[in-house]
Amino acid sequence: MKILVVGGAGYVGGAVTDILSRTQHEALVYDSLVFEETYLKDTPFVLGDIRDRQLLCKHLRSADAVIWLAAMVGDGACALHPDTTKELNEESVRWLAETFDGRIVFPSTCSVYGAQTALCDEDSPVNPLSLYARSKLAAENSLRHGNAVIFRLGTLFGLGDTYARLRSDLVVNTLAIRAVTEGRLRVFGGGQFRPLLHVRDAAQAIVDSLDSDRTGIFNLHKENASVHDIARQVQMCVPEVEIETEDVMFQDSRTYRVSSTKARRDLGFNPLLSMSDGIMEVKRLIAGRRVKDPNNCRYRNEEYLRVVHSNV
Repeated sequence: MKILVVGGAGYVGGAVTDILSRTQHEALVYDSLVFEETYLKDTPFVLGDIRDRQLLCKHLRSADAVIWLAAMVGDGACALHPDTTKELNEESVRWLAETFDGRIVFPSTCSVYGAQTALCDEDSPVNPLSLYARSKLAAENSLRHGNAVIFRLGTLFGLGDTYARLRSDLVVNTLAIRAVTEGRLRVFGGGQFRPLLHVRDAAQAIVDSLDSDRTGIFNLHKENASVHDIARQVQMCVPEVEIETEDVMFQDSRTYRVSSTKARRDLGFNPLLSMSDGIMEVKRLIAGRRVKDPNNCRYRNEEYLRVVHSNV
């Protein structure tokens, strides 16, 4: 099949194109390179904005399936640019659903569940607490037709590929970086739960779904862990780190645990990479100085958009 990977130069996209390169699928990446300076991979590439409907439509016409990764990602980044978030995360997806009749693979977020006490499956009530989560839920509602598979991803961690930038604003990566560079972790509250998933396991599920006829919504995660659990796992991988716990609730009130039973049963979803795998990847990345300054704002969506690239 011919696969158009929209937003394919980013954190998830880098892992997706790596996996696609080992299949019989023919991939084309369409990306505006907001967070990247150049595109270095061998996968064919088109520089384009998803709001350029004429250019995007030209490439949609020759595609059998679309992996739609393009989005304003993260609570903070979306809050900075609410109008752009609506354009990218809602209106563009609505346009795609109306324009393209091939298979659509769309990553959403488990953040749509918000603050919950019960284990959340795909039929659980949603409670989006941020603009980001609300925009993803609106996009899901636009895609509820026969050709779309929607993945509600857990909080990602780890490294995508050799070329894609590090994400240092994701909780596992954040704590791993602080442990390696500062030798100390300060955990506020720590009881908040997150469903976690390695970025390459997410990418594998996305690519595998191209060869499936399953549609609808699927949760994807490997484990549910509290921030305390994550800090302890980081300490196991970086034994010299000290953990300080403060009984002050972190400003992010989301806490939720999810079930991926449906994806395991219907899609054969089988995530292989553990939290410790991701932590060790980050540790080796910093030790090898592939990233000279992991605290640089370019690795955090909100700060990068505020400081460097405010015109999106």
